[in-house]
Amino acid sequence: MRATHSGRQGPSMKTTSILIPLPDEDFDVTEVSVPWKVLRGSGHRIVFATETGAAPAPDPRLLEGVIFGKLGAEPEPKAFFAEMQRTRAYREPQVWCELDMTDFDALLLPGGHAPGMRQYLSSEVLQTKVAEFWALNRPVAAICHGTVVLARARDREGRSLLHDQRTTCLPRYMERLAYYMTSWKLGRYYRTYPEYVETEVRKCLVNSSQFERGPMTLGERGTGEDDRHAFVVESGRYISARWPGDAYLFARKLDALLRG
Repeated sequence: MRATHSGRQGPSMKTTSILIPLPDEDFDVTEVSVPWKVLRGSGHRIVFATETGAAPAPDPRLLEGVIFGKLGAEPEPKAFFAEMQRTRAYREPQVWCELDMTDFDALLLPGGHAPGMRQYLSSEVLQTKVAEFWALNRPVAAICHGTVVLARARDREGRSLLHDQRTTCLPRYMERLAYYMTSWKLGRYYRTYPEYVETEVRKCLVNSSQFERGPMTLGERGTGEDDRHAFVVESGRYISARWPGDAYLFARKLDALLRG
């Protein structure tokens, strides 16, 4: 895998701490394990945090296959997750309300769509902590539903943190297609909220041109060796991506920003 060995920590680079807050359950396996593997392999320290300090659990369907063994995580991210869950940082996360955001050099907000994600996406405590970090003007990265946390968090003027940013997020066509493909068996599993992620994010922006949907993607994913099917938006110190298929490029972009 290219990304895990392309940037070993050099003698002149200090160890950076990257915070990844998570819900107690149902986060997306790929959107957490791939950035963890890439960034840790590049010399960064990863810190996890949950609402209560309990070790988090991923969406089990993404490990087993959402429907007929399909639509789940790829084998490599699942292997990364198996490695990640054995670490002390994962097994003993910090607590959201106790976080001192000045301790971290970057913030990474992963996504997930299953019901357990609402704990994370709707938390006013987490939104306050995210706003505190945003005010420090340090790197922030969000992928898929993770952008919803930024959309809902408010700055000191009461505006969404995304109001003046260029951004992407889970596109409406992806969320709708996944729902239509699986609703006969899984109901609203792919519809975290009645409003589409893209719709909520767009409402936060000053101008619709700030939103970048990216190229139409129907299942093709970026990998550790091939970025042709991945899409990431960079807006100063803010990086966003659409879905698990962007996770490798997303992680490398954050690594490059921290090194830059």
